[in-house]
Amino acid sequence: MNNDMIKTNCMINQNIILTGDRPTGSLHLGHYVGSLKSRVALQHSCKQFILIADMQALTDNFERPKFIKNNILQLMAAYMSVELNPDKNIFVLQSAIPELAELTIHYMNLVHLGRLQRNPTVKHEIEQKSLENSLSIGFLCYPISQAADITAFKANLVPVGQDQVPMIEQTNEIVRKFNRLYYTNCLKECKPYLSDVSRLMGINGAEKAGKSTNNAIFLNESSKSLKEKVFSMYTDSNHIKISDPGQVEGNVVFAYLDAFYNNIEHLNELKQHYKKGGLGDVYLKKLLFDTLENFIAPVRDKYNQYSNDELLDILRTGTEIARKVAKNTLSEIRQALCLTNFKF
Repeated sequence: MNNDMIKTNCMINQNIILTGDRPTGSLHLGHYVGSLKSRVALQHSCKQFILIADMQALTDNFERPKFIKNNILQLMAAYMSVELNPDKNIFVLQSAIPELAELTIHYMNLVHLGRLQRNPTVKHEIEQKSLENSLSIGFLCYPISQAADITAFKANLVPVGQDQVPMIEQTNEIVRKFNRLYYTNCLKECKPYLSDVSRLMGINGAEKAGKSTNNAIFLNESSKSLKEKVFSMYTDSNHIKISDPGQVEGNVVFAYLDAFYNNIEHLNELKQHYKKGGLGDVYLKKLLFDTLENFIAPVRDKYNQYSNDELLDILRTGTEIARKVAKNTLSEIRQALCLTNFKF
């Protein structure tokens, strides 16, 4: 099912969405094109739970819990700044929903160690974070925790980038196995809602944008810092003189223009000109800076519109709603597992 069909079905059936982020630092443009943009579009027609995954953040930040705590309201401020409306979304703090932890434990029995180790997303993140010799069980099992998050709220649609699709596949494996083993249909499979931009590369061109690798442009980036980052971007090492033909594929500046520059016809003309030669990198970087500054400036201005008390109140209200839903799901799970036969 493509994204246009999903949008239509949302309007007809009001699909349920589960999405979210780990509070491990500022969100960046990669997060926006990969997921936030889709959330903003879908909030008008779908029921959307947005989870702040603080427990999952502890799986590789267990030694600095205050860092995670201090990023929770910053993440809420980022959500408000990109116009995720608190009247149209249910914001949820993961650690305040103990039912998610119990669901995770039950699902652990349905997943073999080898399956977790083969998960492409997990393998990549282990390599990226250099966890090969210090891998915790908690980090290895976070796909199971994500499955608990998705199924707790009966979500059938999850906005993700292409690199997160294996997590959706693993969730659906758990759903099918649980329903088959316990003769129930209480768990629902989900589909990924893919971004138009599958992955936004980092500003150095070496890997995808990441907040932990200083390789990204943040949603609240200052104008000065933005300019420095744009003009330091990797383009084409063989494009030494303006007259030299240039490479568009793998060129970071063009990758960001593809994601944020709205004049597609002009952009295609620029690409052809660059390939033939005669178009300088400075001109392109100036165009990209202006494009990104126009996008980021209003987002940056909105970051401080809400007080911490207001943000906390929005999060508390959403979490209370979400816990009622998770309790109902867990009750069905416990019934299927014969864990409701005794009263104490």
